Order: sequence, then structure tokens, then C-alpha cells
Amino acid sequence: MPYSPTRYARVLAWLDRYLLRRLYTDRVRRLILQSFPFWFASIVTGVVAVGYEKLFMWAEHGSFRWLSQNPLLAFVFTPLAFLASWGAVYRWAPAARGSGIPQVMAAIELSNPGQHHRTGYLLSLRVAFVKVLSSVALLVGGGVIGREGPTIQISAAIFRAINRLQPAGWPQLSRQIALVTGGAAGLAAAFNTPLGGIVFVVEELTQMHMARFRMAVFSAVIVAGLTAQAILGPYLYLGFPKVNAHAGWFLATVALVAIVCGLAGAVFAKALLWLGNYRKRFGTVAQQAAWVLGCGLVLAGLIYLVGPEAMGTGKPIINRLLFQNDGQTPWYLFPVRFAGMALSYSGGGAGGVFATSLSAGALLGDGLCRLGQVPLEDRNLLILVSMVGFLTGVVRSPFTAAILVLEMTDRHSAIFQLLLSGMMAQAVASLLDPHSFYEHLKTGFLRETLAQPKPTDARLPVNPPSA
Repeated sequence: MPYSPTRYARVLAWLDRYLLRRLYTDRVRRLILQSFPFWFASIVTGVVAVGYEKLFMWAEHGSFRWLSQNPLLAFVFTPLAFLASWGAVYRWAPAARGSGIPQVMAAIELSNPGQHHRTGYLLSLRVAFVKVLSSVALLVGGGVIGREGPTIQISAAIFRAINRLQPAGWPQLSRQIALVTGGAAGLAAAFNTPLGGIVFVVEELTQMHMARFRMAVFSAVIVAGLTAQAILGPYLYLGFPKVNAHAGWFLATVALVAIVCGLAGAVFAKALLWLGNYRKRFGTVAQQAAWVLGCGLVLAGLIYLVGPEAMGTGKPIINRLLFQNDGQTPWYLFPVRFAGMALSYSGGGAGGVFATSLSAGALLGDGLCRLGQVPLEDRNLLILVSMVGFLTGVVRSPFTAAILVLEMTDRHSAIFQLLLSGMMAQAVASLLDPHSFYEHLKTGFLRETLAQPKPTDARLPVNPPSA
């Protein structure tokens, strides 16, 4: 793509000519020129991730507030929110639907010299903007979604945009490394989990050798995480729950819980794929809109019957189970949340499954503990194990799941139990489906992107997809 001068590029060229050339050797100058856009993109990612989190919190608290005032409003607001979320995606950016991680995986695969111009369909700044708009609209209406997958897609879009703005003649890292690094920075900033971002890249986003991108990923994760911490302060996503990290025979209980939760996560992923395939039967806009409204109405009924815990990200549920667990959580909350996640995702709007899968796993683990009459002092460990197991069953990234939960809670004493649960969940989930949920969706996004007649950032697709 020919270089188009911009104010940003002119500033960078001026800095290179009048500052870097005079102060540094050519070798050091090249390293600085190569790294500066990634550092800048990481800072932008940290700021955007914090702003997105604040917006998400505002939307979730707002949805709780209107529901507590009048539960019947769910039958109006929830279907309309589903329709608005889907409509924004359908009209302006079909690639903004769903989680965002499969889109990044597909874009990485398309970032070779012959296909890199097509990544704009998946990772343009317009897609990022619609991602935010659609997910917030869905959450305001009570959608059961998370922001972590969307943050990864938004971050990759930021890195892609800044990588393309570099002045002509600057040494550049490959487009592929830019997208990989953006994904890692997005996850690190979203969860405040730098190690989780690094492991996620190695395990999920790419099969490249680590030596090709390790310094770019490490530096981006550090800068994005420090930027988020500079705004929010050092924090843990879930705090410091009390955990008794047993070994010995108790590991059999850990393994059993992980197997059950891993299987449940795999079933959930299969359910989402089945619903997505079923939804493709509806070819007209009117039929798709009716499906979306139907999903919203069913979720509205669940919200009306169960209350606020049937909606939102589920983070308050996890905190209650870990810090105020009195054994009184209703047994039906897990299937309600399970159904709510499926309805929200299959509605066609934007929203992730990371945080909601963690809350579903926590609920399932609490139910298993009560069924097995596990003492209260031992339940927190099994709840964390369940979170790792369910998330692994969905995304098939056992080490990422274990490291994320570890960094969210700072419970290093349980690291081996969490790793064991991830491995056990991965093993049983692979029996149900050898391919991950994201791999299935990545294949669909690849076909969709390659089918676009003229894949440029400035043009909408001619035939928006139905799912």
C-alpha cells in the first residue's frame, strides 16, 4: 500500500532526522525506530482498555439499576438492546460480532505479503469502534458477555493502524508480529495479567517460534500493563481469596472437578457452534431480526424470574463465591447463566466469553462442592479449579486459563493444582471435539474475509453475513 503522509508520520520523521540521527549510532537508532511505534501503540492500548472497562462497568451498573427499579422493563429493554447490538454490527462492521479472538487469529493467518491488505476487514478502527458500541449496548440491556475478547480485537486493530502509519523508510516489524503483539497487550491490559497475555500468544494466537516476536510481545505487555496500572493503580481482578492448596489424595477431587467442568465448557462451546449454524438458516434481514428479538425475549424472561444475577459479566458472582460463600447460591443459577451466555452470543452482537466462562465455572464448582459436601475452607480452591476447567473447555488454552486465574487472585500456592486442572480439562474436552471453539470460528472468518470483493478499510462488505 503506498505511503500517505500524515501529521503523525511527519512528526516521527522530524524526530528521526533532528534527534535520533544526532544522538545515536545507526544500530541503536534502528532499534528505537523499530520499537517506538509498538511502545506508543501499547500506551494507547492501555488507555483504551481502561476506558473500555469503565464504560463496561457503567453499562453493567446501569442495567442492574433499571432492573431493580422495574423488572418488567426487561421485556422491553433487553430485546431492544439485542436488536441495537446486532444492527450496529450488521450495518457497519460484520467482523465486529462475537468475541474478537477468532478475528485476530484469522488476521494473523492473512498477514502474509500476499493477503495482508485483507486484514482491514477484520481489524480496522471502524471495526474496533463498532465493537465497543455493540458490546456496551448489549450489556446495558442485560447481555451475558465479557469485554476481554473484544479488548484483544480492539488492541490488535490499534497496533495494525499504528504499524501502517510509520513513515516510509523506517525499519518495521512484520505485520504479523504487530497483530500478535497487539493481542497480547490487549489481554494483559484487560485483566492486569501480563504473564497471561504472553502465554495466550504462545498457546492460542500463533504457532510461530517465540524467538521471532518475544521482545515485541514482552515490551508491549509491560507498557500496556503499566499504562493501565498508572490510571487504575495496582490491582487484582478478583482480590486475595483464602485458599488451602491441598495435595495428596485431595488432588483426586481436584482432577474430578476439573474433568466435569472441562466437559461442561466443551458442551457450551458445541452449543454455541450449533446455534451459530442453526442461525444461518435465516437468510433475510427480517428473519435474522426476529431471531435476535427472540433471543432477547428469552433472556428477558430469565432475568425477570431470577434477577440481576442472570445478566452481566458475572464478576460479582465470582467475588461473592470466593469471599462471602455461605452455601446459599441457588442450584439453578448455573444453567440460567449457561443459557444466558448462549443467547447473548448467538444474538449476533459483540461480546466475549472469557469473563462469563469464569463465572459459569465458579458456579458449577460451587454446586459440585455442595453436592459433595466439601468443607467451606476447601471450596475456594475447587472454585478456582472449576474456573480454569470451564474456561479451558471453551477456549482449549489450559495454561492461559491457569495463569489468568493465578494472576487474578495472586494465589501462587495453588499453581500446581490450577495447572493440573487445565490439563485434565483439556484432555476431556478434546474427546468431545479436537478443535477449539476459536479455531472453528477462525475458519469461518477466513472464508468470509476472502470472499469480500474489495477488502479495503473504506468500504463495507457487499453481502453482510448472517451469523
